[in-house]
This record gives sequence, C-alpha cells and structure tokens, in this order.
Amino acid sequence: MPFAAITYDIKPGCEKELTEIFGNFRRVRGSSVTDDAGREAGTILATAVFLRDDTLVRVIEYTGDLDAVARHMASQPGVREVERKLKPYLTRPRDTDTPEGFVATFRRSLLTTVAEISIRDRA
Repeated sequence: MPFAAITYDIKPGCEKELTEIFGNFRRVRGSSVTDDAGREAGTILATAVFLRDDTLVRVIEYTGDLDAVARHMASQPGVREVERKLKPYLTRPRDTDTPEGFVATFRRSLLTTVAEISIRDRA
C-alpha cells in the first residue's frame, strides 16, 4: 500500500493549538474513494500527522489513484474544517477553499517518496 506525505509550513510554538485541531478531527465519511464518474478509484486506509518546529506533515496510506484520493479529501467536511482552522497558524497560505485549490495545494505540498517498506511486501 503506498503512502503520501504532505507538508504544512507553520508558525513555531503552536504545538498545543495544532494538536487540538487534529485531535478534534472529524473522520471522513468513508474510506472508499471514487473518481469523477463514480467508479471505485481507491481507498484511504490510514492517516497520521507529525509536527516538529515549523513543519507539520500529514501521512496518508491509500490504495488506488492519488489524485482521486486528493479530490475525495477536498470534499470531506472534516478535512475542510481542519484546513480552515489551520489558516492562522500557517506561514505560507494554502488555497484550500475550493476542491481545485485543495488538489493543487496537495500536489505542491507532496513530499517525494524515497522508500516504502512493509511487512505486507513479503512473499
């Protein structure tokens, strides 16, 4: 299962507030991701958020098409709420108010995958 990691440039010293924002996160309605035609395009398996100094990283474990995953996330009320609440803590604004802006920001914030190793890879 692949992973994707996106970064947020944040103001240092806001750990408590950011922990609260993500601690109150409303889970997505479902893990199933569909494409624009409504066909199954993937699954969101898990997410995790990491924070240090002025960098916050959201890691997503998924199956299928990453663009479809990003579009799915853009439509989720909990994701939109988190993005809205993060705005005062960002050092670099993120255009995430529309699905198109969210997907473009997602792509720009995406870290390059260097390696993925899982026990599931063993035959």
